[in-house]
Amino acid sequence: MTTSSPAYLRSEGSGRLQLLGDWTLRHYDALQVSLKQAAAAQVLDFSGLKTLDTAGAQVLCEWLGAERIEAALAGAQGLSEERRQLLQTVARAMSRTETPAPPPRHWLLTDLLERVGLSTERFFRQARDLLGFIGLTLETLFFNVLRPSQWRVTSIVAQLEETAFNAVPIVALLTFLVGAVIAFLGATVLADFGATIYTVNLVGFSFLREFAVLLTAILMAGRTASAFTAQIGSMKANEEIDALRAQGLNPMLILVIPRVLAMLLALPILTFIGMMAGIFGGALVCALTLDISPTMFLNIFSQDIELRHFILGIAKAPVFAFLIAVIGCQEGFKVSGSAQSVGEHTTSAVVHSIFIVILIDALAALFFMEMGW
Repeated sequence: MTTSSPAYLRSEGSGRLQLLGDWTLRHYDALQVSLKQAAAAQVLDFSGLKTLDTAGAQVLCEWLGAERIEAALAGAQGLSEERRQLLQTVARAMSRTETPAPPPRHWLLTDLLERVGLSTERFFRQARDLLGFIGLTLETLFFNVLRPSQWRVTSIVAQLEETAFNAVPIVALLTFLVGAVIAFLGATVLADFGATIYTVNLVGFSFLREFAVLLTAILMAGRTASAFTAQIGSMKANEEIDALRAQGLNPMLILVIPRVLAMLLALPILTFIGMMAGIFGGALVCALTLDISPTMFLNIFSQDIELRHFILGIAKAPVFAFLIAVIGCQEGFKVSGSAQSVGEHTTSAVVHSIFIVILIDALAALFFMEMGW
């Protein structure tokens, strides 16, 4: 068993410094003390050095400094090639150690422009992805609509029950209450002009053209789009969609098309129910507060409200239904595999669905107004 020799320095005059003993990690503290007390040397003598490791090389390189290390090694005595390479490697590693750069300065204007740019880029990327998914959905629907063997009737009926029939109570209640509120506010404002009779026109016109389909679509965006995302996202997280692809099955045909078709059937039905409930709520307020009997309400309604208002309102329902279903399914396919991702994309599906519904409704209202419909 070999014993370790103490590491130390010996100055021999005329600028010559001799390294002795074992320059290893064991003698690290002693080496630092010796080098602090040593005078600057012109020539290093390594002939008496027994052992040298990276700790000893580091101490020596720190003492010599980055400027003197190459010159000191070039004029060193008794230095083997292996130790020379070790010292050069340690010196290069130490020279690559950079001080951390100061944190960049932030300016309010540049941060604002950066956020605007990132938001714009994210918006166009999401719009591109949505258009691509819509195209893929339409392609799958087109190639399978004339193939009855590919129809998944049981799945469509199950989704129709979930999206339509189970949503009837909440849609009817909400539209009934909104219809009553609109009738009450309309009567309050029109009473100043002695025109409370036109509350009937206000309720009928607003619910047939706008409120019924818009409120129903927003409810379905919050209720059904989130459910679609959570269902497909959970399957994505559990790798069930990968299992479908491994079996040669098309996830678009199995998961997306039944939900889209169910929504295309459900939203017009719920919109019609919302129209009836809202008009009934308005009629109830008119009967209780304005002395407008149900018979008078129906007579004014049938005389002043044209059929085209109902057609324009119900025509928007399939468009909203398709977009809500597609957005909900697309966000489900975007889930990465964690529970957090499922929650994030569920929230994203609701926000995007409500945004696109309100945007399309506003554009449709402007278009119908310009066309005089």
